[in-house]
Amino acid sequence: MALPPGVLGAATTHMNAPGSPPATPTRRGTELALLGFVLGLVALAFVLISENQFQTLKPDILLYVAGYAVLFGAAHLAVRKFAPYADPLILPCASLLNGLSIAMLYRLDPALAEIAFQGGHGYSNAAPKQLIWTALSLAAMIVVLWGVKDHRTLSRYGYTFGLVGLVLLVLPGVLPCSISCVGGAKLWIIIGPVSIQPGEFAKVLIILFVAAFLVAKRDLFTIAGRKLFGLELPRPRDLGPLLIAWAVAIVVLMIETELGASLMFFGTVLAMVYLATERSAWVWIGIVLFMGGATLAYRMFTHVQTRVTNWIDPFADAQNDGYQMVQSLFSLGSGGIAGAGLGAGHPELVPVVSSDFIVSAFGEELGFIGLAAMIIVYMLLALRGLRSGLAVRDTFGKLLAGGLSFLLMWQMFVVIGGISKLIPETGLTAPFLSAGGSSLLASYIMVGLLLRISDAARRPQASRPKPQAPIAEASTVLVERPT
Repeated sequence: MALPPGVLGAATTHMNAPGSPPATPTRRGTELALLGFVLGLVALAFVLISENQFQTLKPDILLYVAGYAVLFGAAHLAVRKFAPYADPLILPCASLLNGLSIAMLYRLDPALAEIAFQGGHGYSNAAPKQLIWTALSLAAMIVVLWGVKDHRTLSRYGYTFGLVGLVLLVLPGVLPCSISCVGGAKLWIIIGPVSIQPGEFAKVLIILFVAAFLVAKRDLFTIAGRKLFGLELPRPRDLGPLLIAWAVAIVVLMIETELGASLMFFGTVLAMVYLATERSAWVWIGIVLFMGGATLAYRMFTHVQTRVTNWIDPFADAQNDGYQMVQSLFSLGSGGIAGAGLGAGHPELVPVVSSDFIVSAFGEELGFIGLAAMIIVYMLLALRGLRSGLAVRDTFGKLLAGGLSFLLMWQMFVVIGGISKLIPETGLTAPFLSAGGSSLLASYIMVGLLLRISDAARRPQASRPKPQAPIAEASTVLVERPT
């Protein structure tokens, strides 16, 4: 008896005519199996938290696990329909990080509620909100897969994306502090109970713009000028785009007093320029510009000076400005190699632990081993994105996948470096882990784009969409007169 298509999972293929090359497997069965494995890990995390924290299995964990399963089951069906050849590891990696985030927030909610009660403040549980934001974020990812049939069409709107991204990047800085300031940084738009961080969406739009710009103006970056110490420097007049990116990063730092957003913006642009040219001169020029900008920022802004001081010696003012960093270091240190166990530590003692410092909570309760495993998941997600960029045939897709993958790892490096005192703390959120909707929405939009690019890379040539070329660019075909 013949089996219906899709039953064998990884062996799911499209039928080919006799004598034709073997069909390309869609690997959707592999993705479904990995999602099932991830569901088991997330369910185990909830069980451990309930047992360690409450000494009983609370019935509400079934609601979280069931809701999580339904959401990612729907996401899998959407990928199966709209991007059947997409990389089978991208969605499971994102789902694992997202699921662990919901579990950790579920673990933190009772402790943070108790602290808020003792301080006479109210507290709203973050775990249910994160599950709702997960649903909205997966819906956004599905919209990207449904709306963007061919990622190459996005290059037509590169300058529009760049303009909108720049507006979103600087908008909080020009708004009154009453609706944009949180923790001394102007990064938010706060309207009543709703808060949005526009910079999270700006970074995706700017990557789209930079990829389209580098494809259209690649000659500016490939023409070599004079040599200096063995490096082929670009011509001075070709430095304009990089200088503009540097200037925008400085302006963002000045008006928003936030180092993280400007660091993300300039670092990603520099990486994409290197990907497009493979010339190390651009990297060295960018490093010099970055060092100059960092020195300028340190001299101009007390906010930056405070963070650098806390980085050098947080214990010098451990009860005030250095308190958050000191508590983060104690949290990581108490976790040790194997961790205290989910629900068995005290990560709630770290200020803002549910967002900026959520990695400290994982470090304490999962230890070095667990945190290293999570970093490997991030690396795997980024590497699969880079692999898709290498496999896709168009330059825009390569740069877009490379930029999105680099941004993911760059942001995670800055976050982990900040909470561990490797570099000054920047206040950035960990993708898929930190509480909040803006970061999660932007992260799943990036996942949707990576899934679309990987689908284009693996899709058989005959079934790929072919965008219509303008008449002026159409090739001439010689047709002989019939005899």
